Amino acid sequence: MNDLQALQARYTNLQSHRLSLDLTRGKPGTEQLDLCNGLDGVLAGDYTSLDGIDTRNYGGLRGIRDARLVGQRLLDIPEERVIAGGNSSLQLMYITVDQILNRGLVGSALKSRTKNIAICLVPGYDRHFHLCKYFGIEMVNAAMDENGPDMDYVETLVRDNPATSLLWCVPKHSNPTGCTFSDEVIDRLAALPKIREADPDNPFYVLCDNAYAVHDFLDSAQPLPNLDDRARYHGTQDRVIQFASTSKITFAGAGVGFIGGSEKILAEFERAIGAISVGFDKVNQLRHARFLDYGSGVTAHMRKHAEILRPKFAAVQKALETELGNLGVVTWTQPTGGYFVSLDVPSGMAKKVVQAAKDCGLALTPAGATFPYGNDPDDKNIRIAPTYATLEQVEAAMEILTVCVKLVVAKHRPPQ
Repeated sequence: MNDLQALQARYTNLQSHRLSLDLTRGKPGTEQLDLCNGLDGVLAGDYTSLDGIDTRNYGGLRGIRDARLVGQRLLDIPEERVIAGGNSSLQLMYITVDQILNRGLVGSALKSRTKNIAICLVPGYDRHFHLCKYFGIEMVNAAMDENGPDMDYVETLVRDNPATSLLWCVPKHSNPTGCTFSDEVIDRLAALPKIREADPDNPFYVLCDNAYAVHDFLDSAQPLPNLDDRARYHGTQDRVIQFASTSKITFAGAGVGFIGGSEKILAEFERAIGAISVGFDKVNQLRHARFLDYGSGVTAHMRKHAEILRPKFAAVQKALETELGNLGVVTWTQPTGGYFVSLDVPSGMAKKVVQAAKDCGLALTPAGATFPYGNDPDDKNIRIAPTYATLEQVEAAMEILTVCVKLVVAKHRPPQ
């Protein structure tokens, strides 16, 4: 029996098990959610904030100080320049993009342009791509390595194309590669809007999603340089906007979202909120603030998450190294935190691998999802999301995935 026949036999055997496994999305697992059950009852009938506000009533567009202290911890921005919102940071991103395009955000509205372009780092976060598509913003890819985006290329895009309006980034444990941006990259990102300072009617914005800012599962995790400090140093603080949430810290979809930036940004954002709300859910903000000890309890809480996640990511790395390490045509990331591992197979094979896995009972994120318009031009990137599954399910899923990679490569790799 040759290698291809042996792989086909192994694949057929896995199919016979009729498994149903899912590594599609980066959701917290049940064990992680159980860590946060103490949210229920934490208020013990006391609904008064640190500033004496009855959180059961209307008002407070910027959110209560108790919650903004948590936002300060996640964003590394002083609490007086943080707004605590509702359950979704994506909602805050939506409002921000709407303001930039249709009302102006510390600058002219961009809606009168023939087109607007967003720089999207790839492989990257599909939520950002969907948001751009919804608003009709054209997306341009910019590649990343282990230090972050190719800043020479990014700066050229901003300098040479006046339609380039904004950039999305996830600077720590980036989705899906897991990379954390270097000091140099953070400094150059903060300086990007200066390229347009001579043209105040044509502003450029850096939108920074700190979705995984405190999600280290290895002690060796690289610290993130302070983007807010660098923006203030470069005088670009009115063009650099940051977001975070507790959705992968406490209950997913039932937490608190945050936006941070300059006082001018927050003042305009507050006016936008005032048109659609009389204030976010301050009771939920208060229970999160107390559960996380006003931000000071975040580190200890996230260590508990890390204990759950570490074995799952170790299982992914072990399977990739054992099964694919000698293949010579496959690479993958080795993150120290976050929710994903990024796997690159030979060009033209990602869709085939994902389909082969589906036919064997393993659901993966669709090939191409980590690129704008769902189009990976090389058809090589696969996002692995091991957080939601149990450890045993991760191990079973990785056996299927690695067999599928080897089988597809064996069938379609050009002869040497």
